[in-house]
Amino acid sequence: MTRRIAMWSGPRNISTAMMRAFENRPDTSVVDEPFYACYLHESGLDHPMRDQVIASQSTDWNEVIRELSELERDSQYFYQKHMTHHIPGHMNLDWTAGMKHCFLIRHPRYVVNSYVQKRESASSADIGIERQYILYREISDISGQDIPIIDAVKFLNDPAGCLERLCGLLEIPFLEEMLNWPKGRRESDGVWASHWYGNVENSTGFKPWKEPELELDKVQLELVKKNEEYYEKMLEKSIS
Repeated sequence: MTRRIAMWSGPRNISTAMMRAFENRPDTSVVDEPFYACYLHESGLDHPMRDQVIASQSTDWNEVIRELSELERDSQYFYQKHMTHHIPGHMNLDWTAGMKHCFLIRHPRYVVNSYVQKRESASSADIGIERQYILYREISDISGQDIPIIDAVKFLNDPAGCLERLCGLLEIPFLEEMLNWPKGRRESDGVWASHWYGNVENSTGFKPWKEPELELDKVQLELVKKNEEYYEKMLEKSIS
Protein backbone atom coordinates (compact mmCIF):
# COMPACT_ATOMS: atom_id res chain seq x y z
CA MET A 1 0.00 0.00 0.00
CA THR A 2 1.25 3.47 -0.89
CA ARG A 3 2.13 5.70 2.06
CA ARG A 4 1.30 9.37 1.55
CA ILE A 5 3.36 12.33 2.69
CA ALA A 6 1.97 15.87 2.48
CA MET A 7 4.32 18.86 2.67
CA TRP A 8 2.55 22.16 3.36
CA SER A 9 4.36 25.35 2.36
CA GLY A 10 3.75 28.92 1.31
CA PRO A 11 5.22 30.35 -1.91
CA ARG A 12 8.84 31.44 -2.37
CA ASN A 13 10.21 28.85 -0.01
CA ILE A 14 12.42 25.81 -0.66
CA SER A 15 9.35 23.70 -1.41
CA THR A 16 10.36 22.78 -4.95
CA ALA A 17 13.89 21.84 -3.88
CA MET A 18 12.32 19.67 -1.16
CA MET A 19 10.15 18.04 -3.80
CA ARG A 20 13.33 17.33 -5.80
CA ALA A 21 14.87 15.66 -2.75
CA PHE A 22 11.96 13.28 -2.33
CA GLU A 23 11.57 12.62 -6.04
CA ASN A 24 15.22 11.59 -6.22
CA ARG A 25 14.40 8.65 -3.95
CA PRO A 26 13.88 5.44 -5.96
CA ASP A 27 10.85 4.55 -3.83
CA THR A 28 8.90 7.84 -4.12
CA SER A 29 6.64 9.59 -6.63
CA VAL A 30 5.61 13.24 -6.29
CA VAL A 31 2.86 15.63 -7.29
CA ASP A 32 3.35 19.36 -7.67
CA GLU A 33 0.71 21.75 -6.26
CA PRO A 34 -2.31 19.64 -7.25
CA PHE A 35 -4.90 22.23 -6.14
CA TYR A 36 -3.46 25.14 -8.14
CA ALA A 37 -5.99 24.94 -10.99
CA CYS A 38 -8.88 24.56 -8.53
CA TYR A 39 -7.67 27.63 -6.66
CA LEU A 40 -7.35 29.79 -9.78
CA HIS A 41 -10.65 28.59 -11.22
CA GLU A 42 -12.60 29.33 -8.02
CA SER A 43 -10.86 32.58 -7.07
CA GLY A 44 -10.66 34.11 -10.55
CA LEU A 45 -7.21 35.46 -9.70
CA ASP A 46 -4.97 36.51 -12.56
CA HIS A 47 -1.75 34.61 -11.86
CA PRO A 48 1.10 34.19 -14.37
CA MET A 49 0.18 31.43 -16.86
CA ARG A 50 -3.34 31.22 -15.44
CA ASP A 51 -4.92 29.66 -18.55
CA GLN A 52 -2.14 27.08 -18.93
CA VAL A 53 -2.40 26.08 -15.26
CA ILE A 54 -6.17 25.61 -15.46
CA ALA A 55 -5.83 23.57 -18.66
CA SER A 56 -3.17 21.33 -17.10
CA GLN A 57 -5.05 20.13 -13.99
CA SER A 58 -8.52 19.22 -12.80
CA THR A 59 -10.56 22.12 -11.40
CA ASP A 60 -12.79 19.74 -9.43
CA TRP A 61 -11.77 19.83 -5.75
CA ASN A 62 -13.33 16.42 -5.03
CA GLU A 63 -11.62 14.75 -7.96
CA VAL A 64 -8.21 16.04 -6.83
CA ILE A 65 -8.85 14.95 -3.25
CA ARG A 66 -9.75 11.45 -4.43
CA GLU A 67 -6.55 11.22 -6.49
CA LEU A 68 -4.46 12.35 -3.52
CA SER A 69 -6.04 10.24 -0.82
CA GLU A 70 -7.50 7.13 -2.46
CA LEU A 71 -5.80 6.13 -5.71
CA GLU A 72 -2.91 3.72 -5.38
CA ARG A 73 0.49 4.58 -6.84
CA ASP A 74 3.23 2.39 -8.26
CA SER A 75 5.67 3.81 -5.70
CA GLN A 76 6.01 2.95 -2.02
CA TYR A 77 5.71 6.61 -1.02
CA PHE A 78 3.64 9.41 -2.57
CA TYR A 79 4.93 12.91 -1.78
CA GLN A 80 2.50 15.78 -2.19
CA LYS A 81 3.73 19.38 -2.44
CA HIS A 82 0.90 21.67 -1.30
CA MET A 83 0.66 25.46 -1.20
CA THR A 84 -1.31 26.57 1.84
CA HIS A 85 -2.89 29.55 0.07
CA HIS A 86 -4.46 27.16 -2.45
CA ILE A 87 -6.61 25.54 0.27
CA PRO A 88 -9.95 27.33 0.80
CA GLY A 89 -11.54 27.73 4.19
CA HIS A 90 -14.61 25.76 3.07
CA MET A 91 -12.61 22.58 2.33
CA ASN A 92 -13.32 19.59 4.55
CA LEU A 93 -9.86 18.33 5.51
CA ASP A 94 -10.87 14.83 6.65
CA TRP A 95 -9.05 13.44 3.59
CA THR A 96 -5.75 14.32 5.31
CA ALA A 97 -6.36 11.97 8.24
CA GLY A 98 -4.39 8.97 6.98
CA MET A 99 -1.30 10.84 5.78
CA LYS A 100 1.98 11.87 7.30
CA HIS A 101 2.43 15.63 7.25
CA CYS A 102 5.20 18.20 7.45
CA PHE A 103 5.04 22.01 7.37
CA LEU A 104 7.73 24.10 5.71
CA ILE A 105 8.01 27.69 6.97
CA ARG A 106 10.06 30.75 6.10
CA HIS A 107 10.23 34.19 7.71
CA PRO A 108 7.74 36.52 5.97
CA ARG A 109 10.42 39.11 5.25
CA TYR A 110 12.15 36.63 2.94
CA VAL A 111 8.88 35.42 1.44
CA VAL A 112 7.63 38.92 0.64
CA ASN A 113 11.01 40.04 -0.68
CA SER A 114 11.14 37.10 -3.08
CA TYR A 115 7.46 37.19 -4.04
CA VAL A 116 7.45 40.81 -5.22
CA GLN A 117 10.33 40.04 -7.55
CA LYS A 118 7.95 37.77 -9.48
CA ARG A 119 4.72 39.75 -9.08
CA GLU A 120 4.04 43.45 -8.64
CA SER A 121 2.47 43.19 -5.19
CA ALA A 122 1.72 40.74 -2.39
CA SER A 123 -1.03 40.27 0.18
CA SER A 124 -1.46 38.03 3.21
CA ALA A 125 -3.67 35.78 1.11
CA ASP A 126 -0.92 35.51 -1.52
CA ILE A 127 1.85 34.43 0.86
CA GLY A 128 -0.33 32.04 2.86
CA ILE A 129 1.41 32.26 6.25
CA GLU A 130 -1.71 32.90 8.33
CA ARG A 131 -3.50 30.18 6.36
CA GLN A 132 -0.56 27.87 7.00
CA TYR A 133 -0.88 28.35 10.76
CA ILE A 134 -4.63 27.61 10.62
CA LEU A 135 -4.03 24.49 8.53
CA TYR A 136 -1.30 23.33 10.90
CA ARG A 137 -3.72 23.40 13.83
CA GLU A 138 -6.59 21.80 11.91
CA ILE A 139 -4.54 19.01 10.32
CA SER A 140 -2.79 18.29 13.62
CA ASP A 141 -6.21 17.65 15.19
CA ILE A 142 -7.51 15.58 12.27
CA SER A 143 -4.40 13.44 11.78
CA GLY A 144 -3.45 13.09 15.45
CA GLN A 145 0.16 13.57 14.35
CA ASP A 146 2.73 15.67 16.15
CA ILE A 147 3.52 17.31 12.83
CA PRO A 148 7.15 18.31 12.24
CA ILE A 149 7.85 21.87 11.15
CA ILE A 150 10.94 22.83 9.15
CA ASP A 151 12.27 26.38 9.01
CA ALA A 152 13.90 26.95 5.63
CA VAL A 153 16.87 29.00 6.85
CA LYS A 154 17.74 26.56 9.62
CA PHE A 155 17.29 23.66 7.23
CA LEU A 156 19.74 25.08 4.69
CA ASN A 157 22.40 25.30 7.39
CA ASP A 158 22.18 21.50 7.89
CA PRO A 159 20.14 19.77 5.15
CA ALA A 160 21.55 16.30 5.78
CA GLY A 161 20.91 16.37 9.50
CA CYS A 162 17.45 17.87 9.12
CA LEU A 163 16.39 15.43 6.41
CA GLU A 164 17.54 12.53 8.55
CA ARG A 165 15.49 13.84 11.50
CA LEU A 166 12.49 14.47 9.26
CA CYS A 167 12.58 10.99 7.76
CA GLY A 168 12.72 9.53 11.25
CA LEU A 169 9.63 11.49 12.29
CA LEU A 170 7.83 10.47 9.09
CA GLU A 171 8.82 6.86 9.76
CA ILE A 172 10.62 6.38 6.46
CA PRO A 173 14.30 5.57 5.87
CA PHE A 174 16.65 8.45 5.16
CA LEU A 175 18.49 8.04 1.85
CA GLU A 176 21.63 9.92 0.77
CA GLU A 177 20.05 10.36 -2.67
CA MET A 178 17.83 13.06 -1.17
CA LEU A 179 20.74 15.49 -0.92
CA ASN A 180 21.48 15.80 -4.65
CA TRP A 181 19.55 15.54 -7.89
CA PRO A 182 20.16 15.97 -11.65
CA LYS A 183 19.98 19.49 -13.02
CA GLY A 184 16.99 20.47 -15.15
CA ARG A 185 13.21 20.36 -15.34
CA ARG A 186 11.08 17.31 -14.42
CA GLU A 187 8.00 15.83 -16.03
CA SER A 188 6.39 16.10 -12.59
CA ASP A 189 6.91 19.88 -12.46
CA GLY A 190 3.80 21.97 -12.89
CA VAL A 191 3.32 23.80 -16.18
CA TRP A 192 4.10 27.02 -14.26
CA ALA A 193 7.72 25.91 -13.77
CA SER A 194 8.98 28.15 -16.57
CA HIS A 195 7.90 31.22 -14.60
CA TRP A 196 8.77 30.20 -11.03
CA TYR A 197 11.41 27.43 -11.00
CA GLY A 198 14.47 28.93 -12.67
CA ASN A 199 16.76 28.65 -9.64
CA VAL A 200 15.73 25.08 -8.85
CA GLU A 201 16.14 23.96 -12.45
CA ASN A 202 19.76 25.11 -12.30
CA SER A 203 20.43 23.40 -8.98
CA THR A 204 21.82 19.96 -8.16
CA GLY A 205 21.27 20.11 -4.41
CA PHE A 206 20.41 22.39 -1.51
CA LYS A 207 22.42 25.61 -1.69
CA PRO A 208 23.97 26.94 1.54
CA TRP A 209 21.96 29.76 3.09
CA LYS A 210 22.99 33.26 2.07
CA GLU A 211 21.26 36.30 3.53
CA PRO A 212 19.52 38.13 0.66
CA GLU A 213 19.47 41.87 0.18
CA LEU A 214 16.05 43.04 1.31
CA GLU A 215 14.35 45.89 -0.52
CA LEU A 216 10.98 46.26 1.16
CA ASP A 217 8.85 49.38 1.05
CA LYS A 218 6.50 50.57 3.82
CA VAL A 219 3.53 48.56 2.59
CA GLN A 220 5.60 45.40 2.28
CA LEU A 221 7.09 45.88 5.76
CA GLU A 222 3.56 46.16 7.16
CA LEU A 223 2.71 42.89 5.42
CA VAL A 224 5.74 41.27 7.04
CA LYS A 225 4.75 42.57 10.47
CA LYS A 226 1.18 41.35 10.05
CA ASN A 227 2.34 37.78 9.38
CA GLU A 228 5.25 37.50 11.81
CA GLU A 229 3.11 36.30 14.71
CA TYR A 230 1.92 33.25 12.77
CA TYR A 231 5.44 32.43 11.63
CA GLU A 232 6.79 32.78 15.19
CA LYS A 233 4.12 30.46 16.61
CA MET A 234 5.11 27.76 14.13
CA LEU A 235 8.83 28.41 14.59
CA GLU A 236 8.49 27.44 18.26
CA LYS A 237 7.77 23.88 17.11
CA SER A 238 10.47 23.74 14.43
CA ILE A 239 12.72 20.68 14.33
CA SER A 240 15.44 22.55 12.45
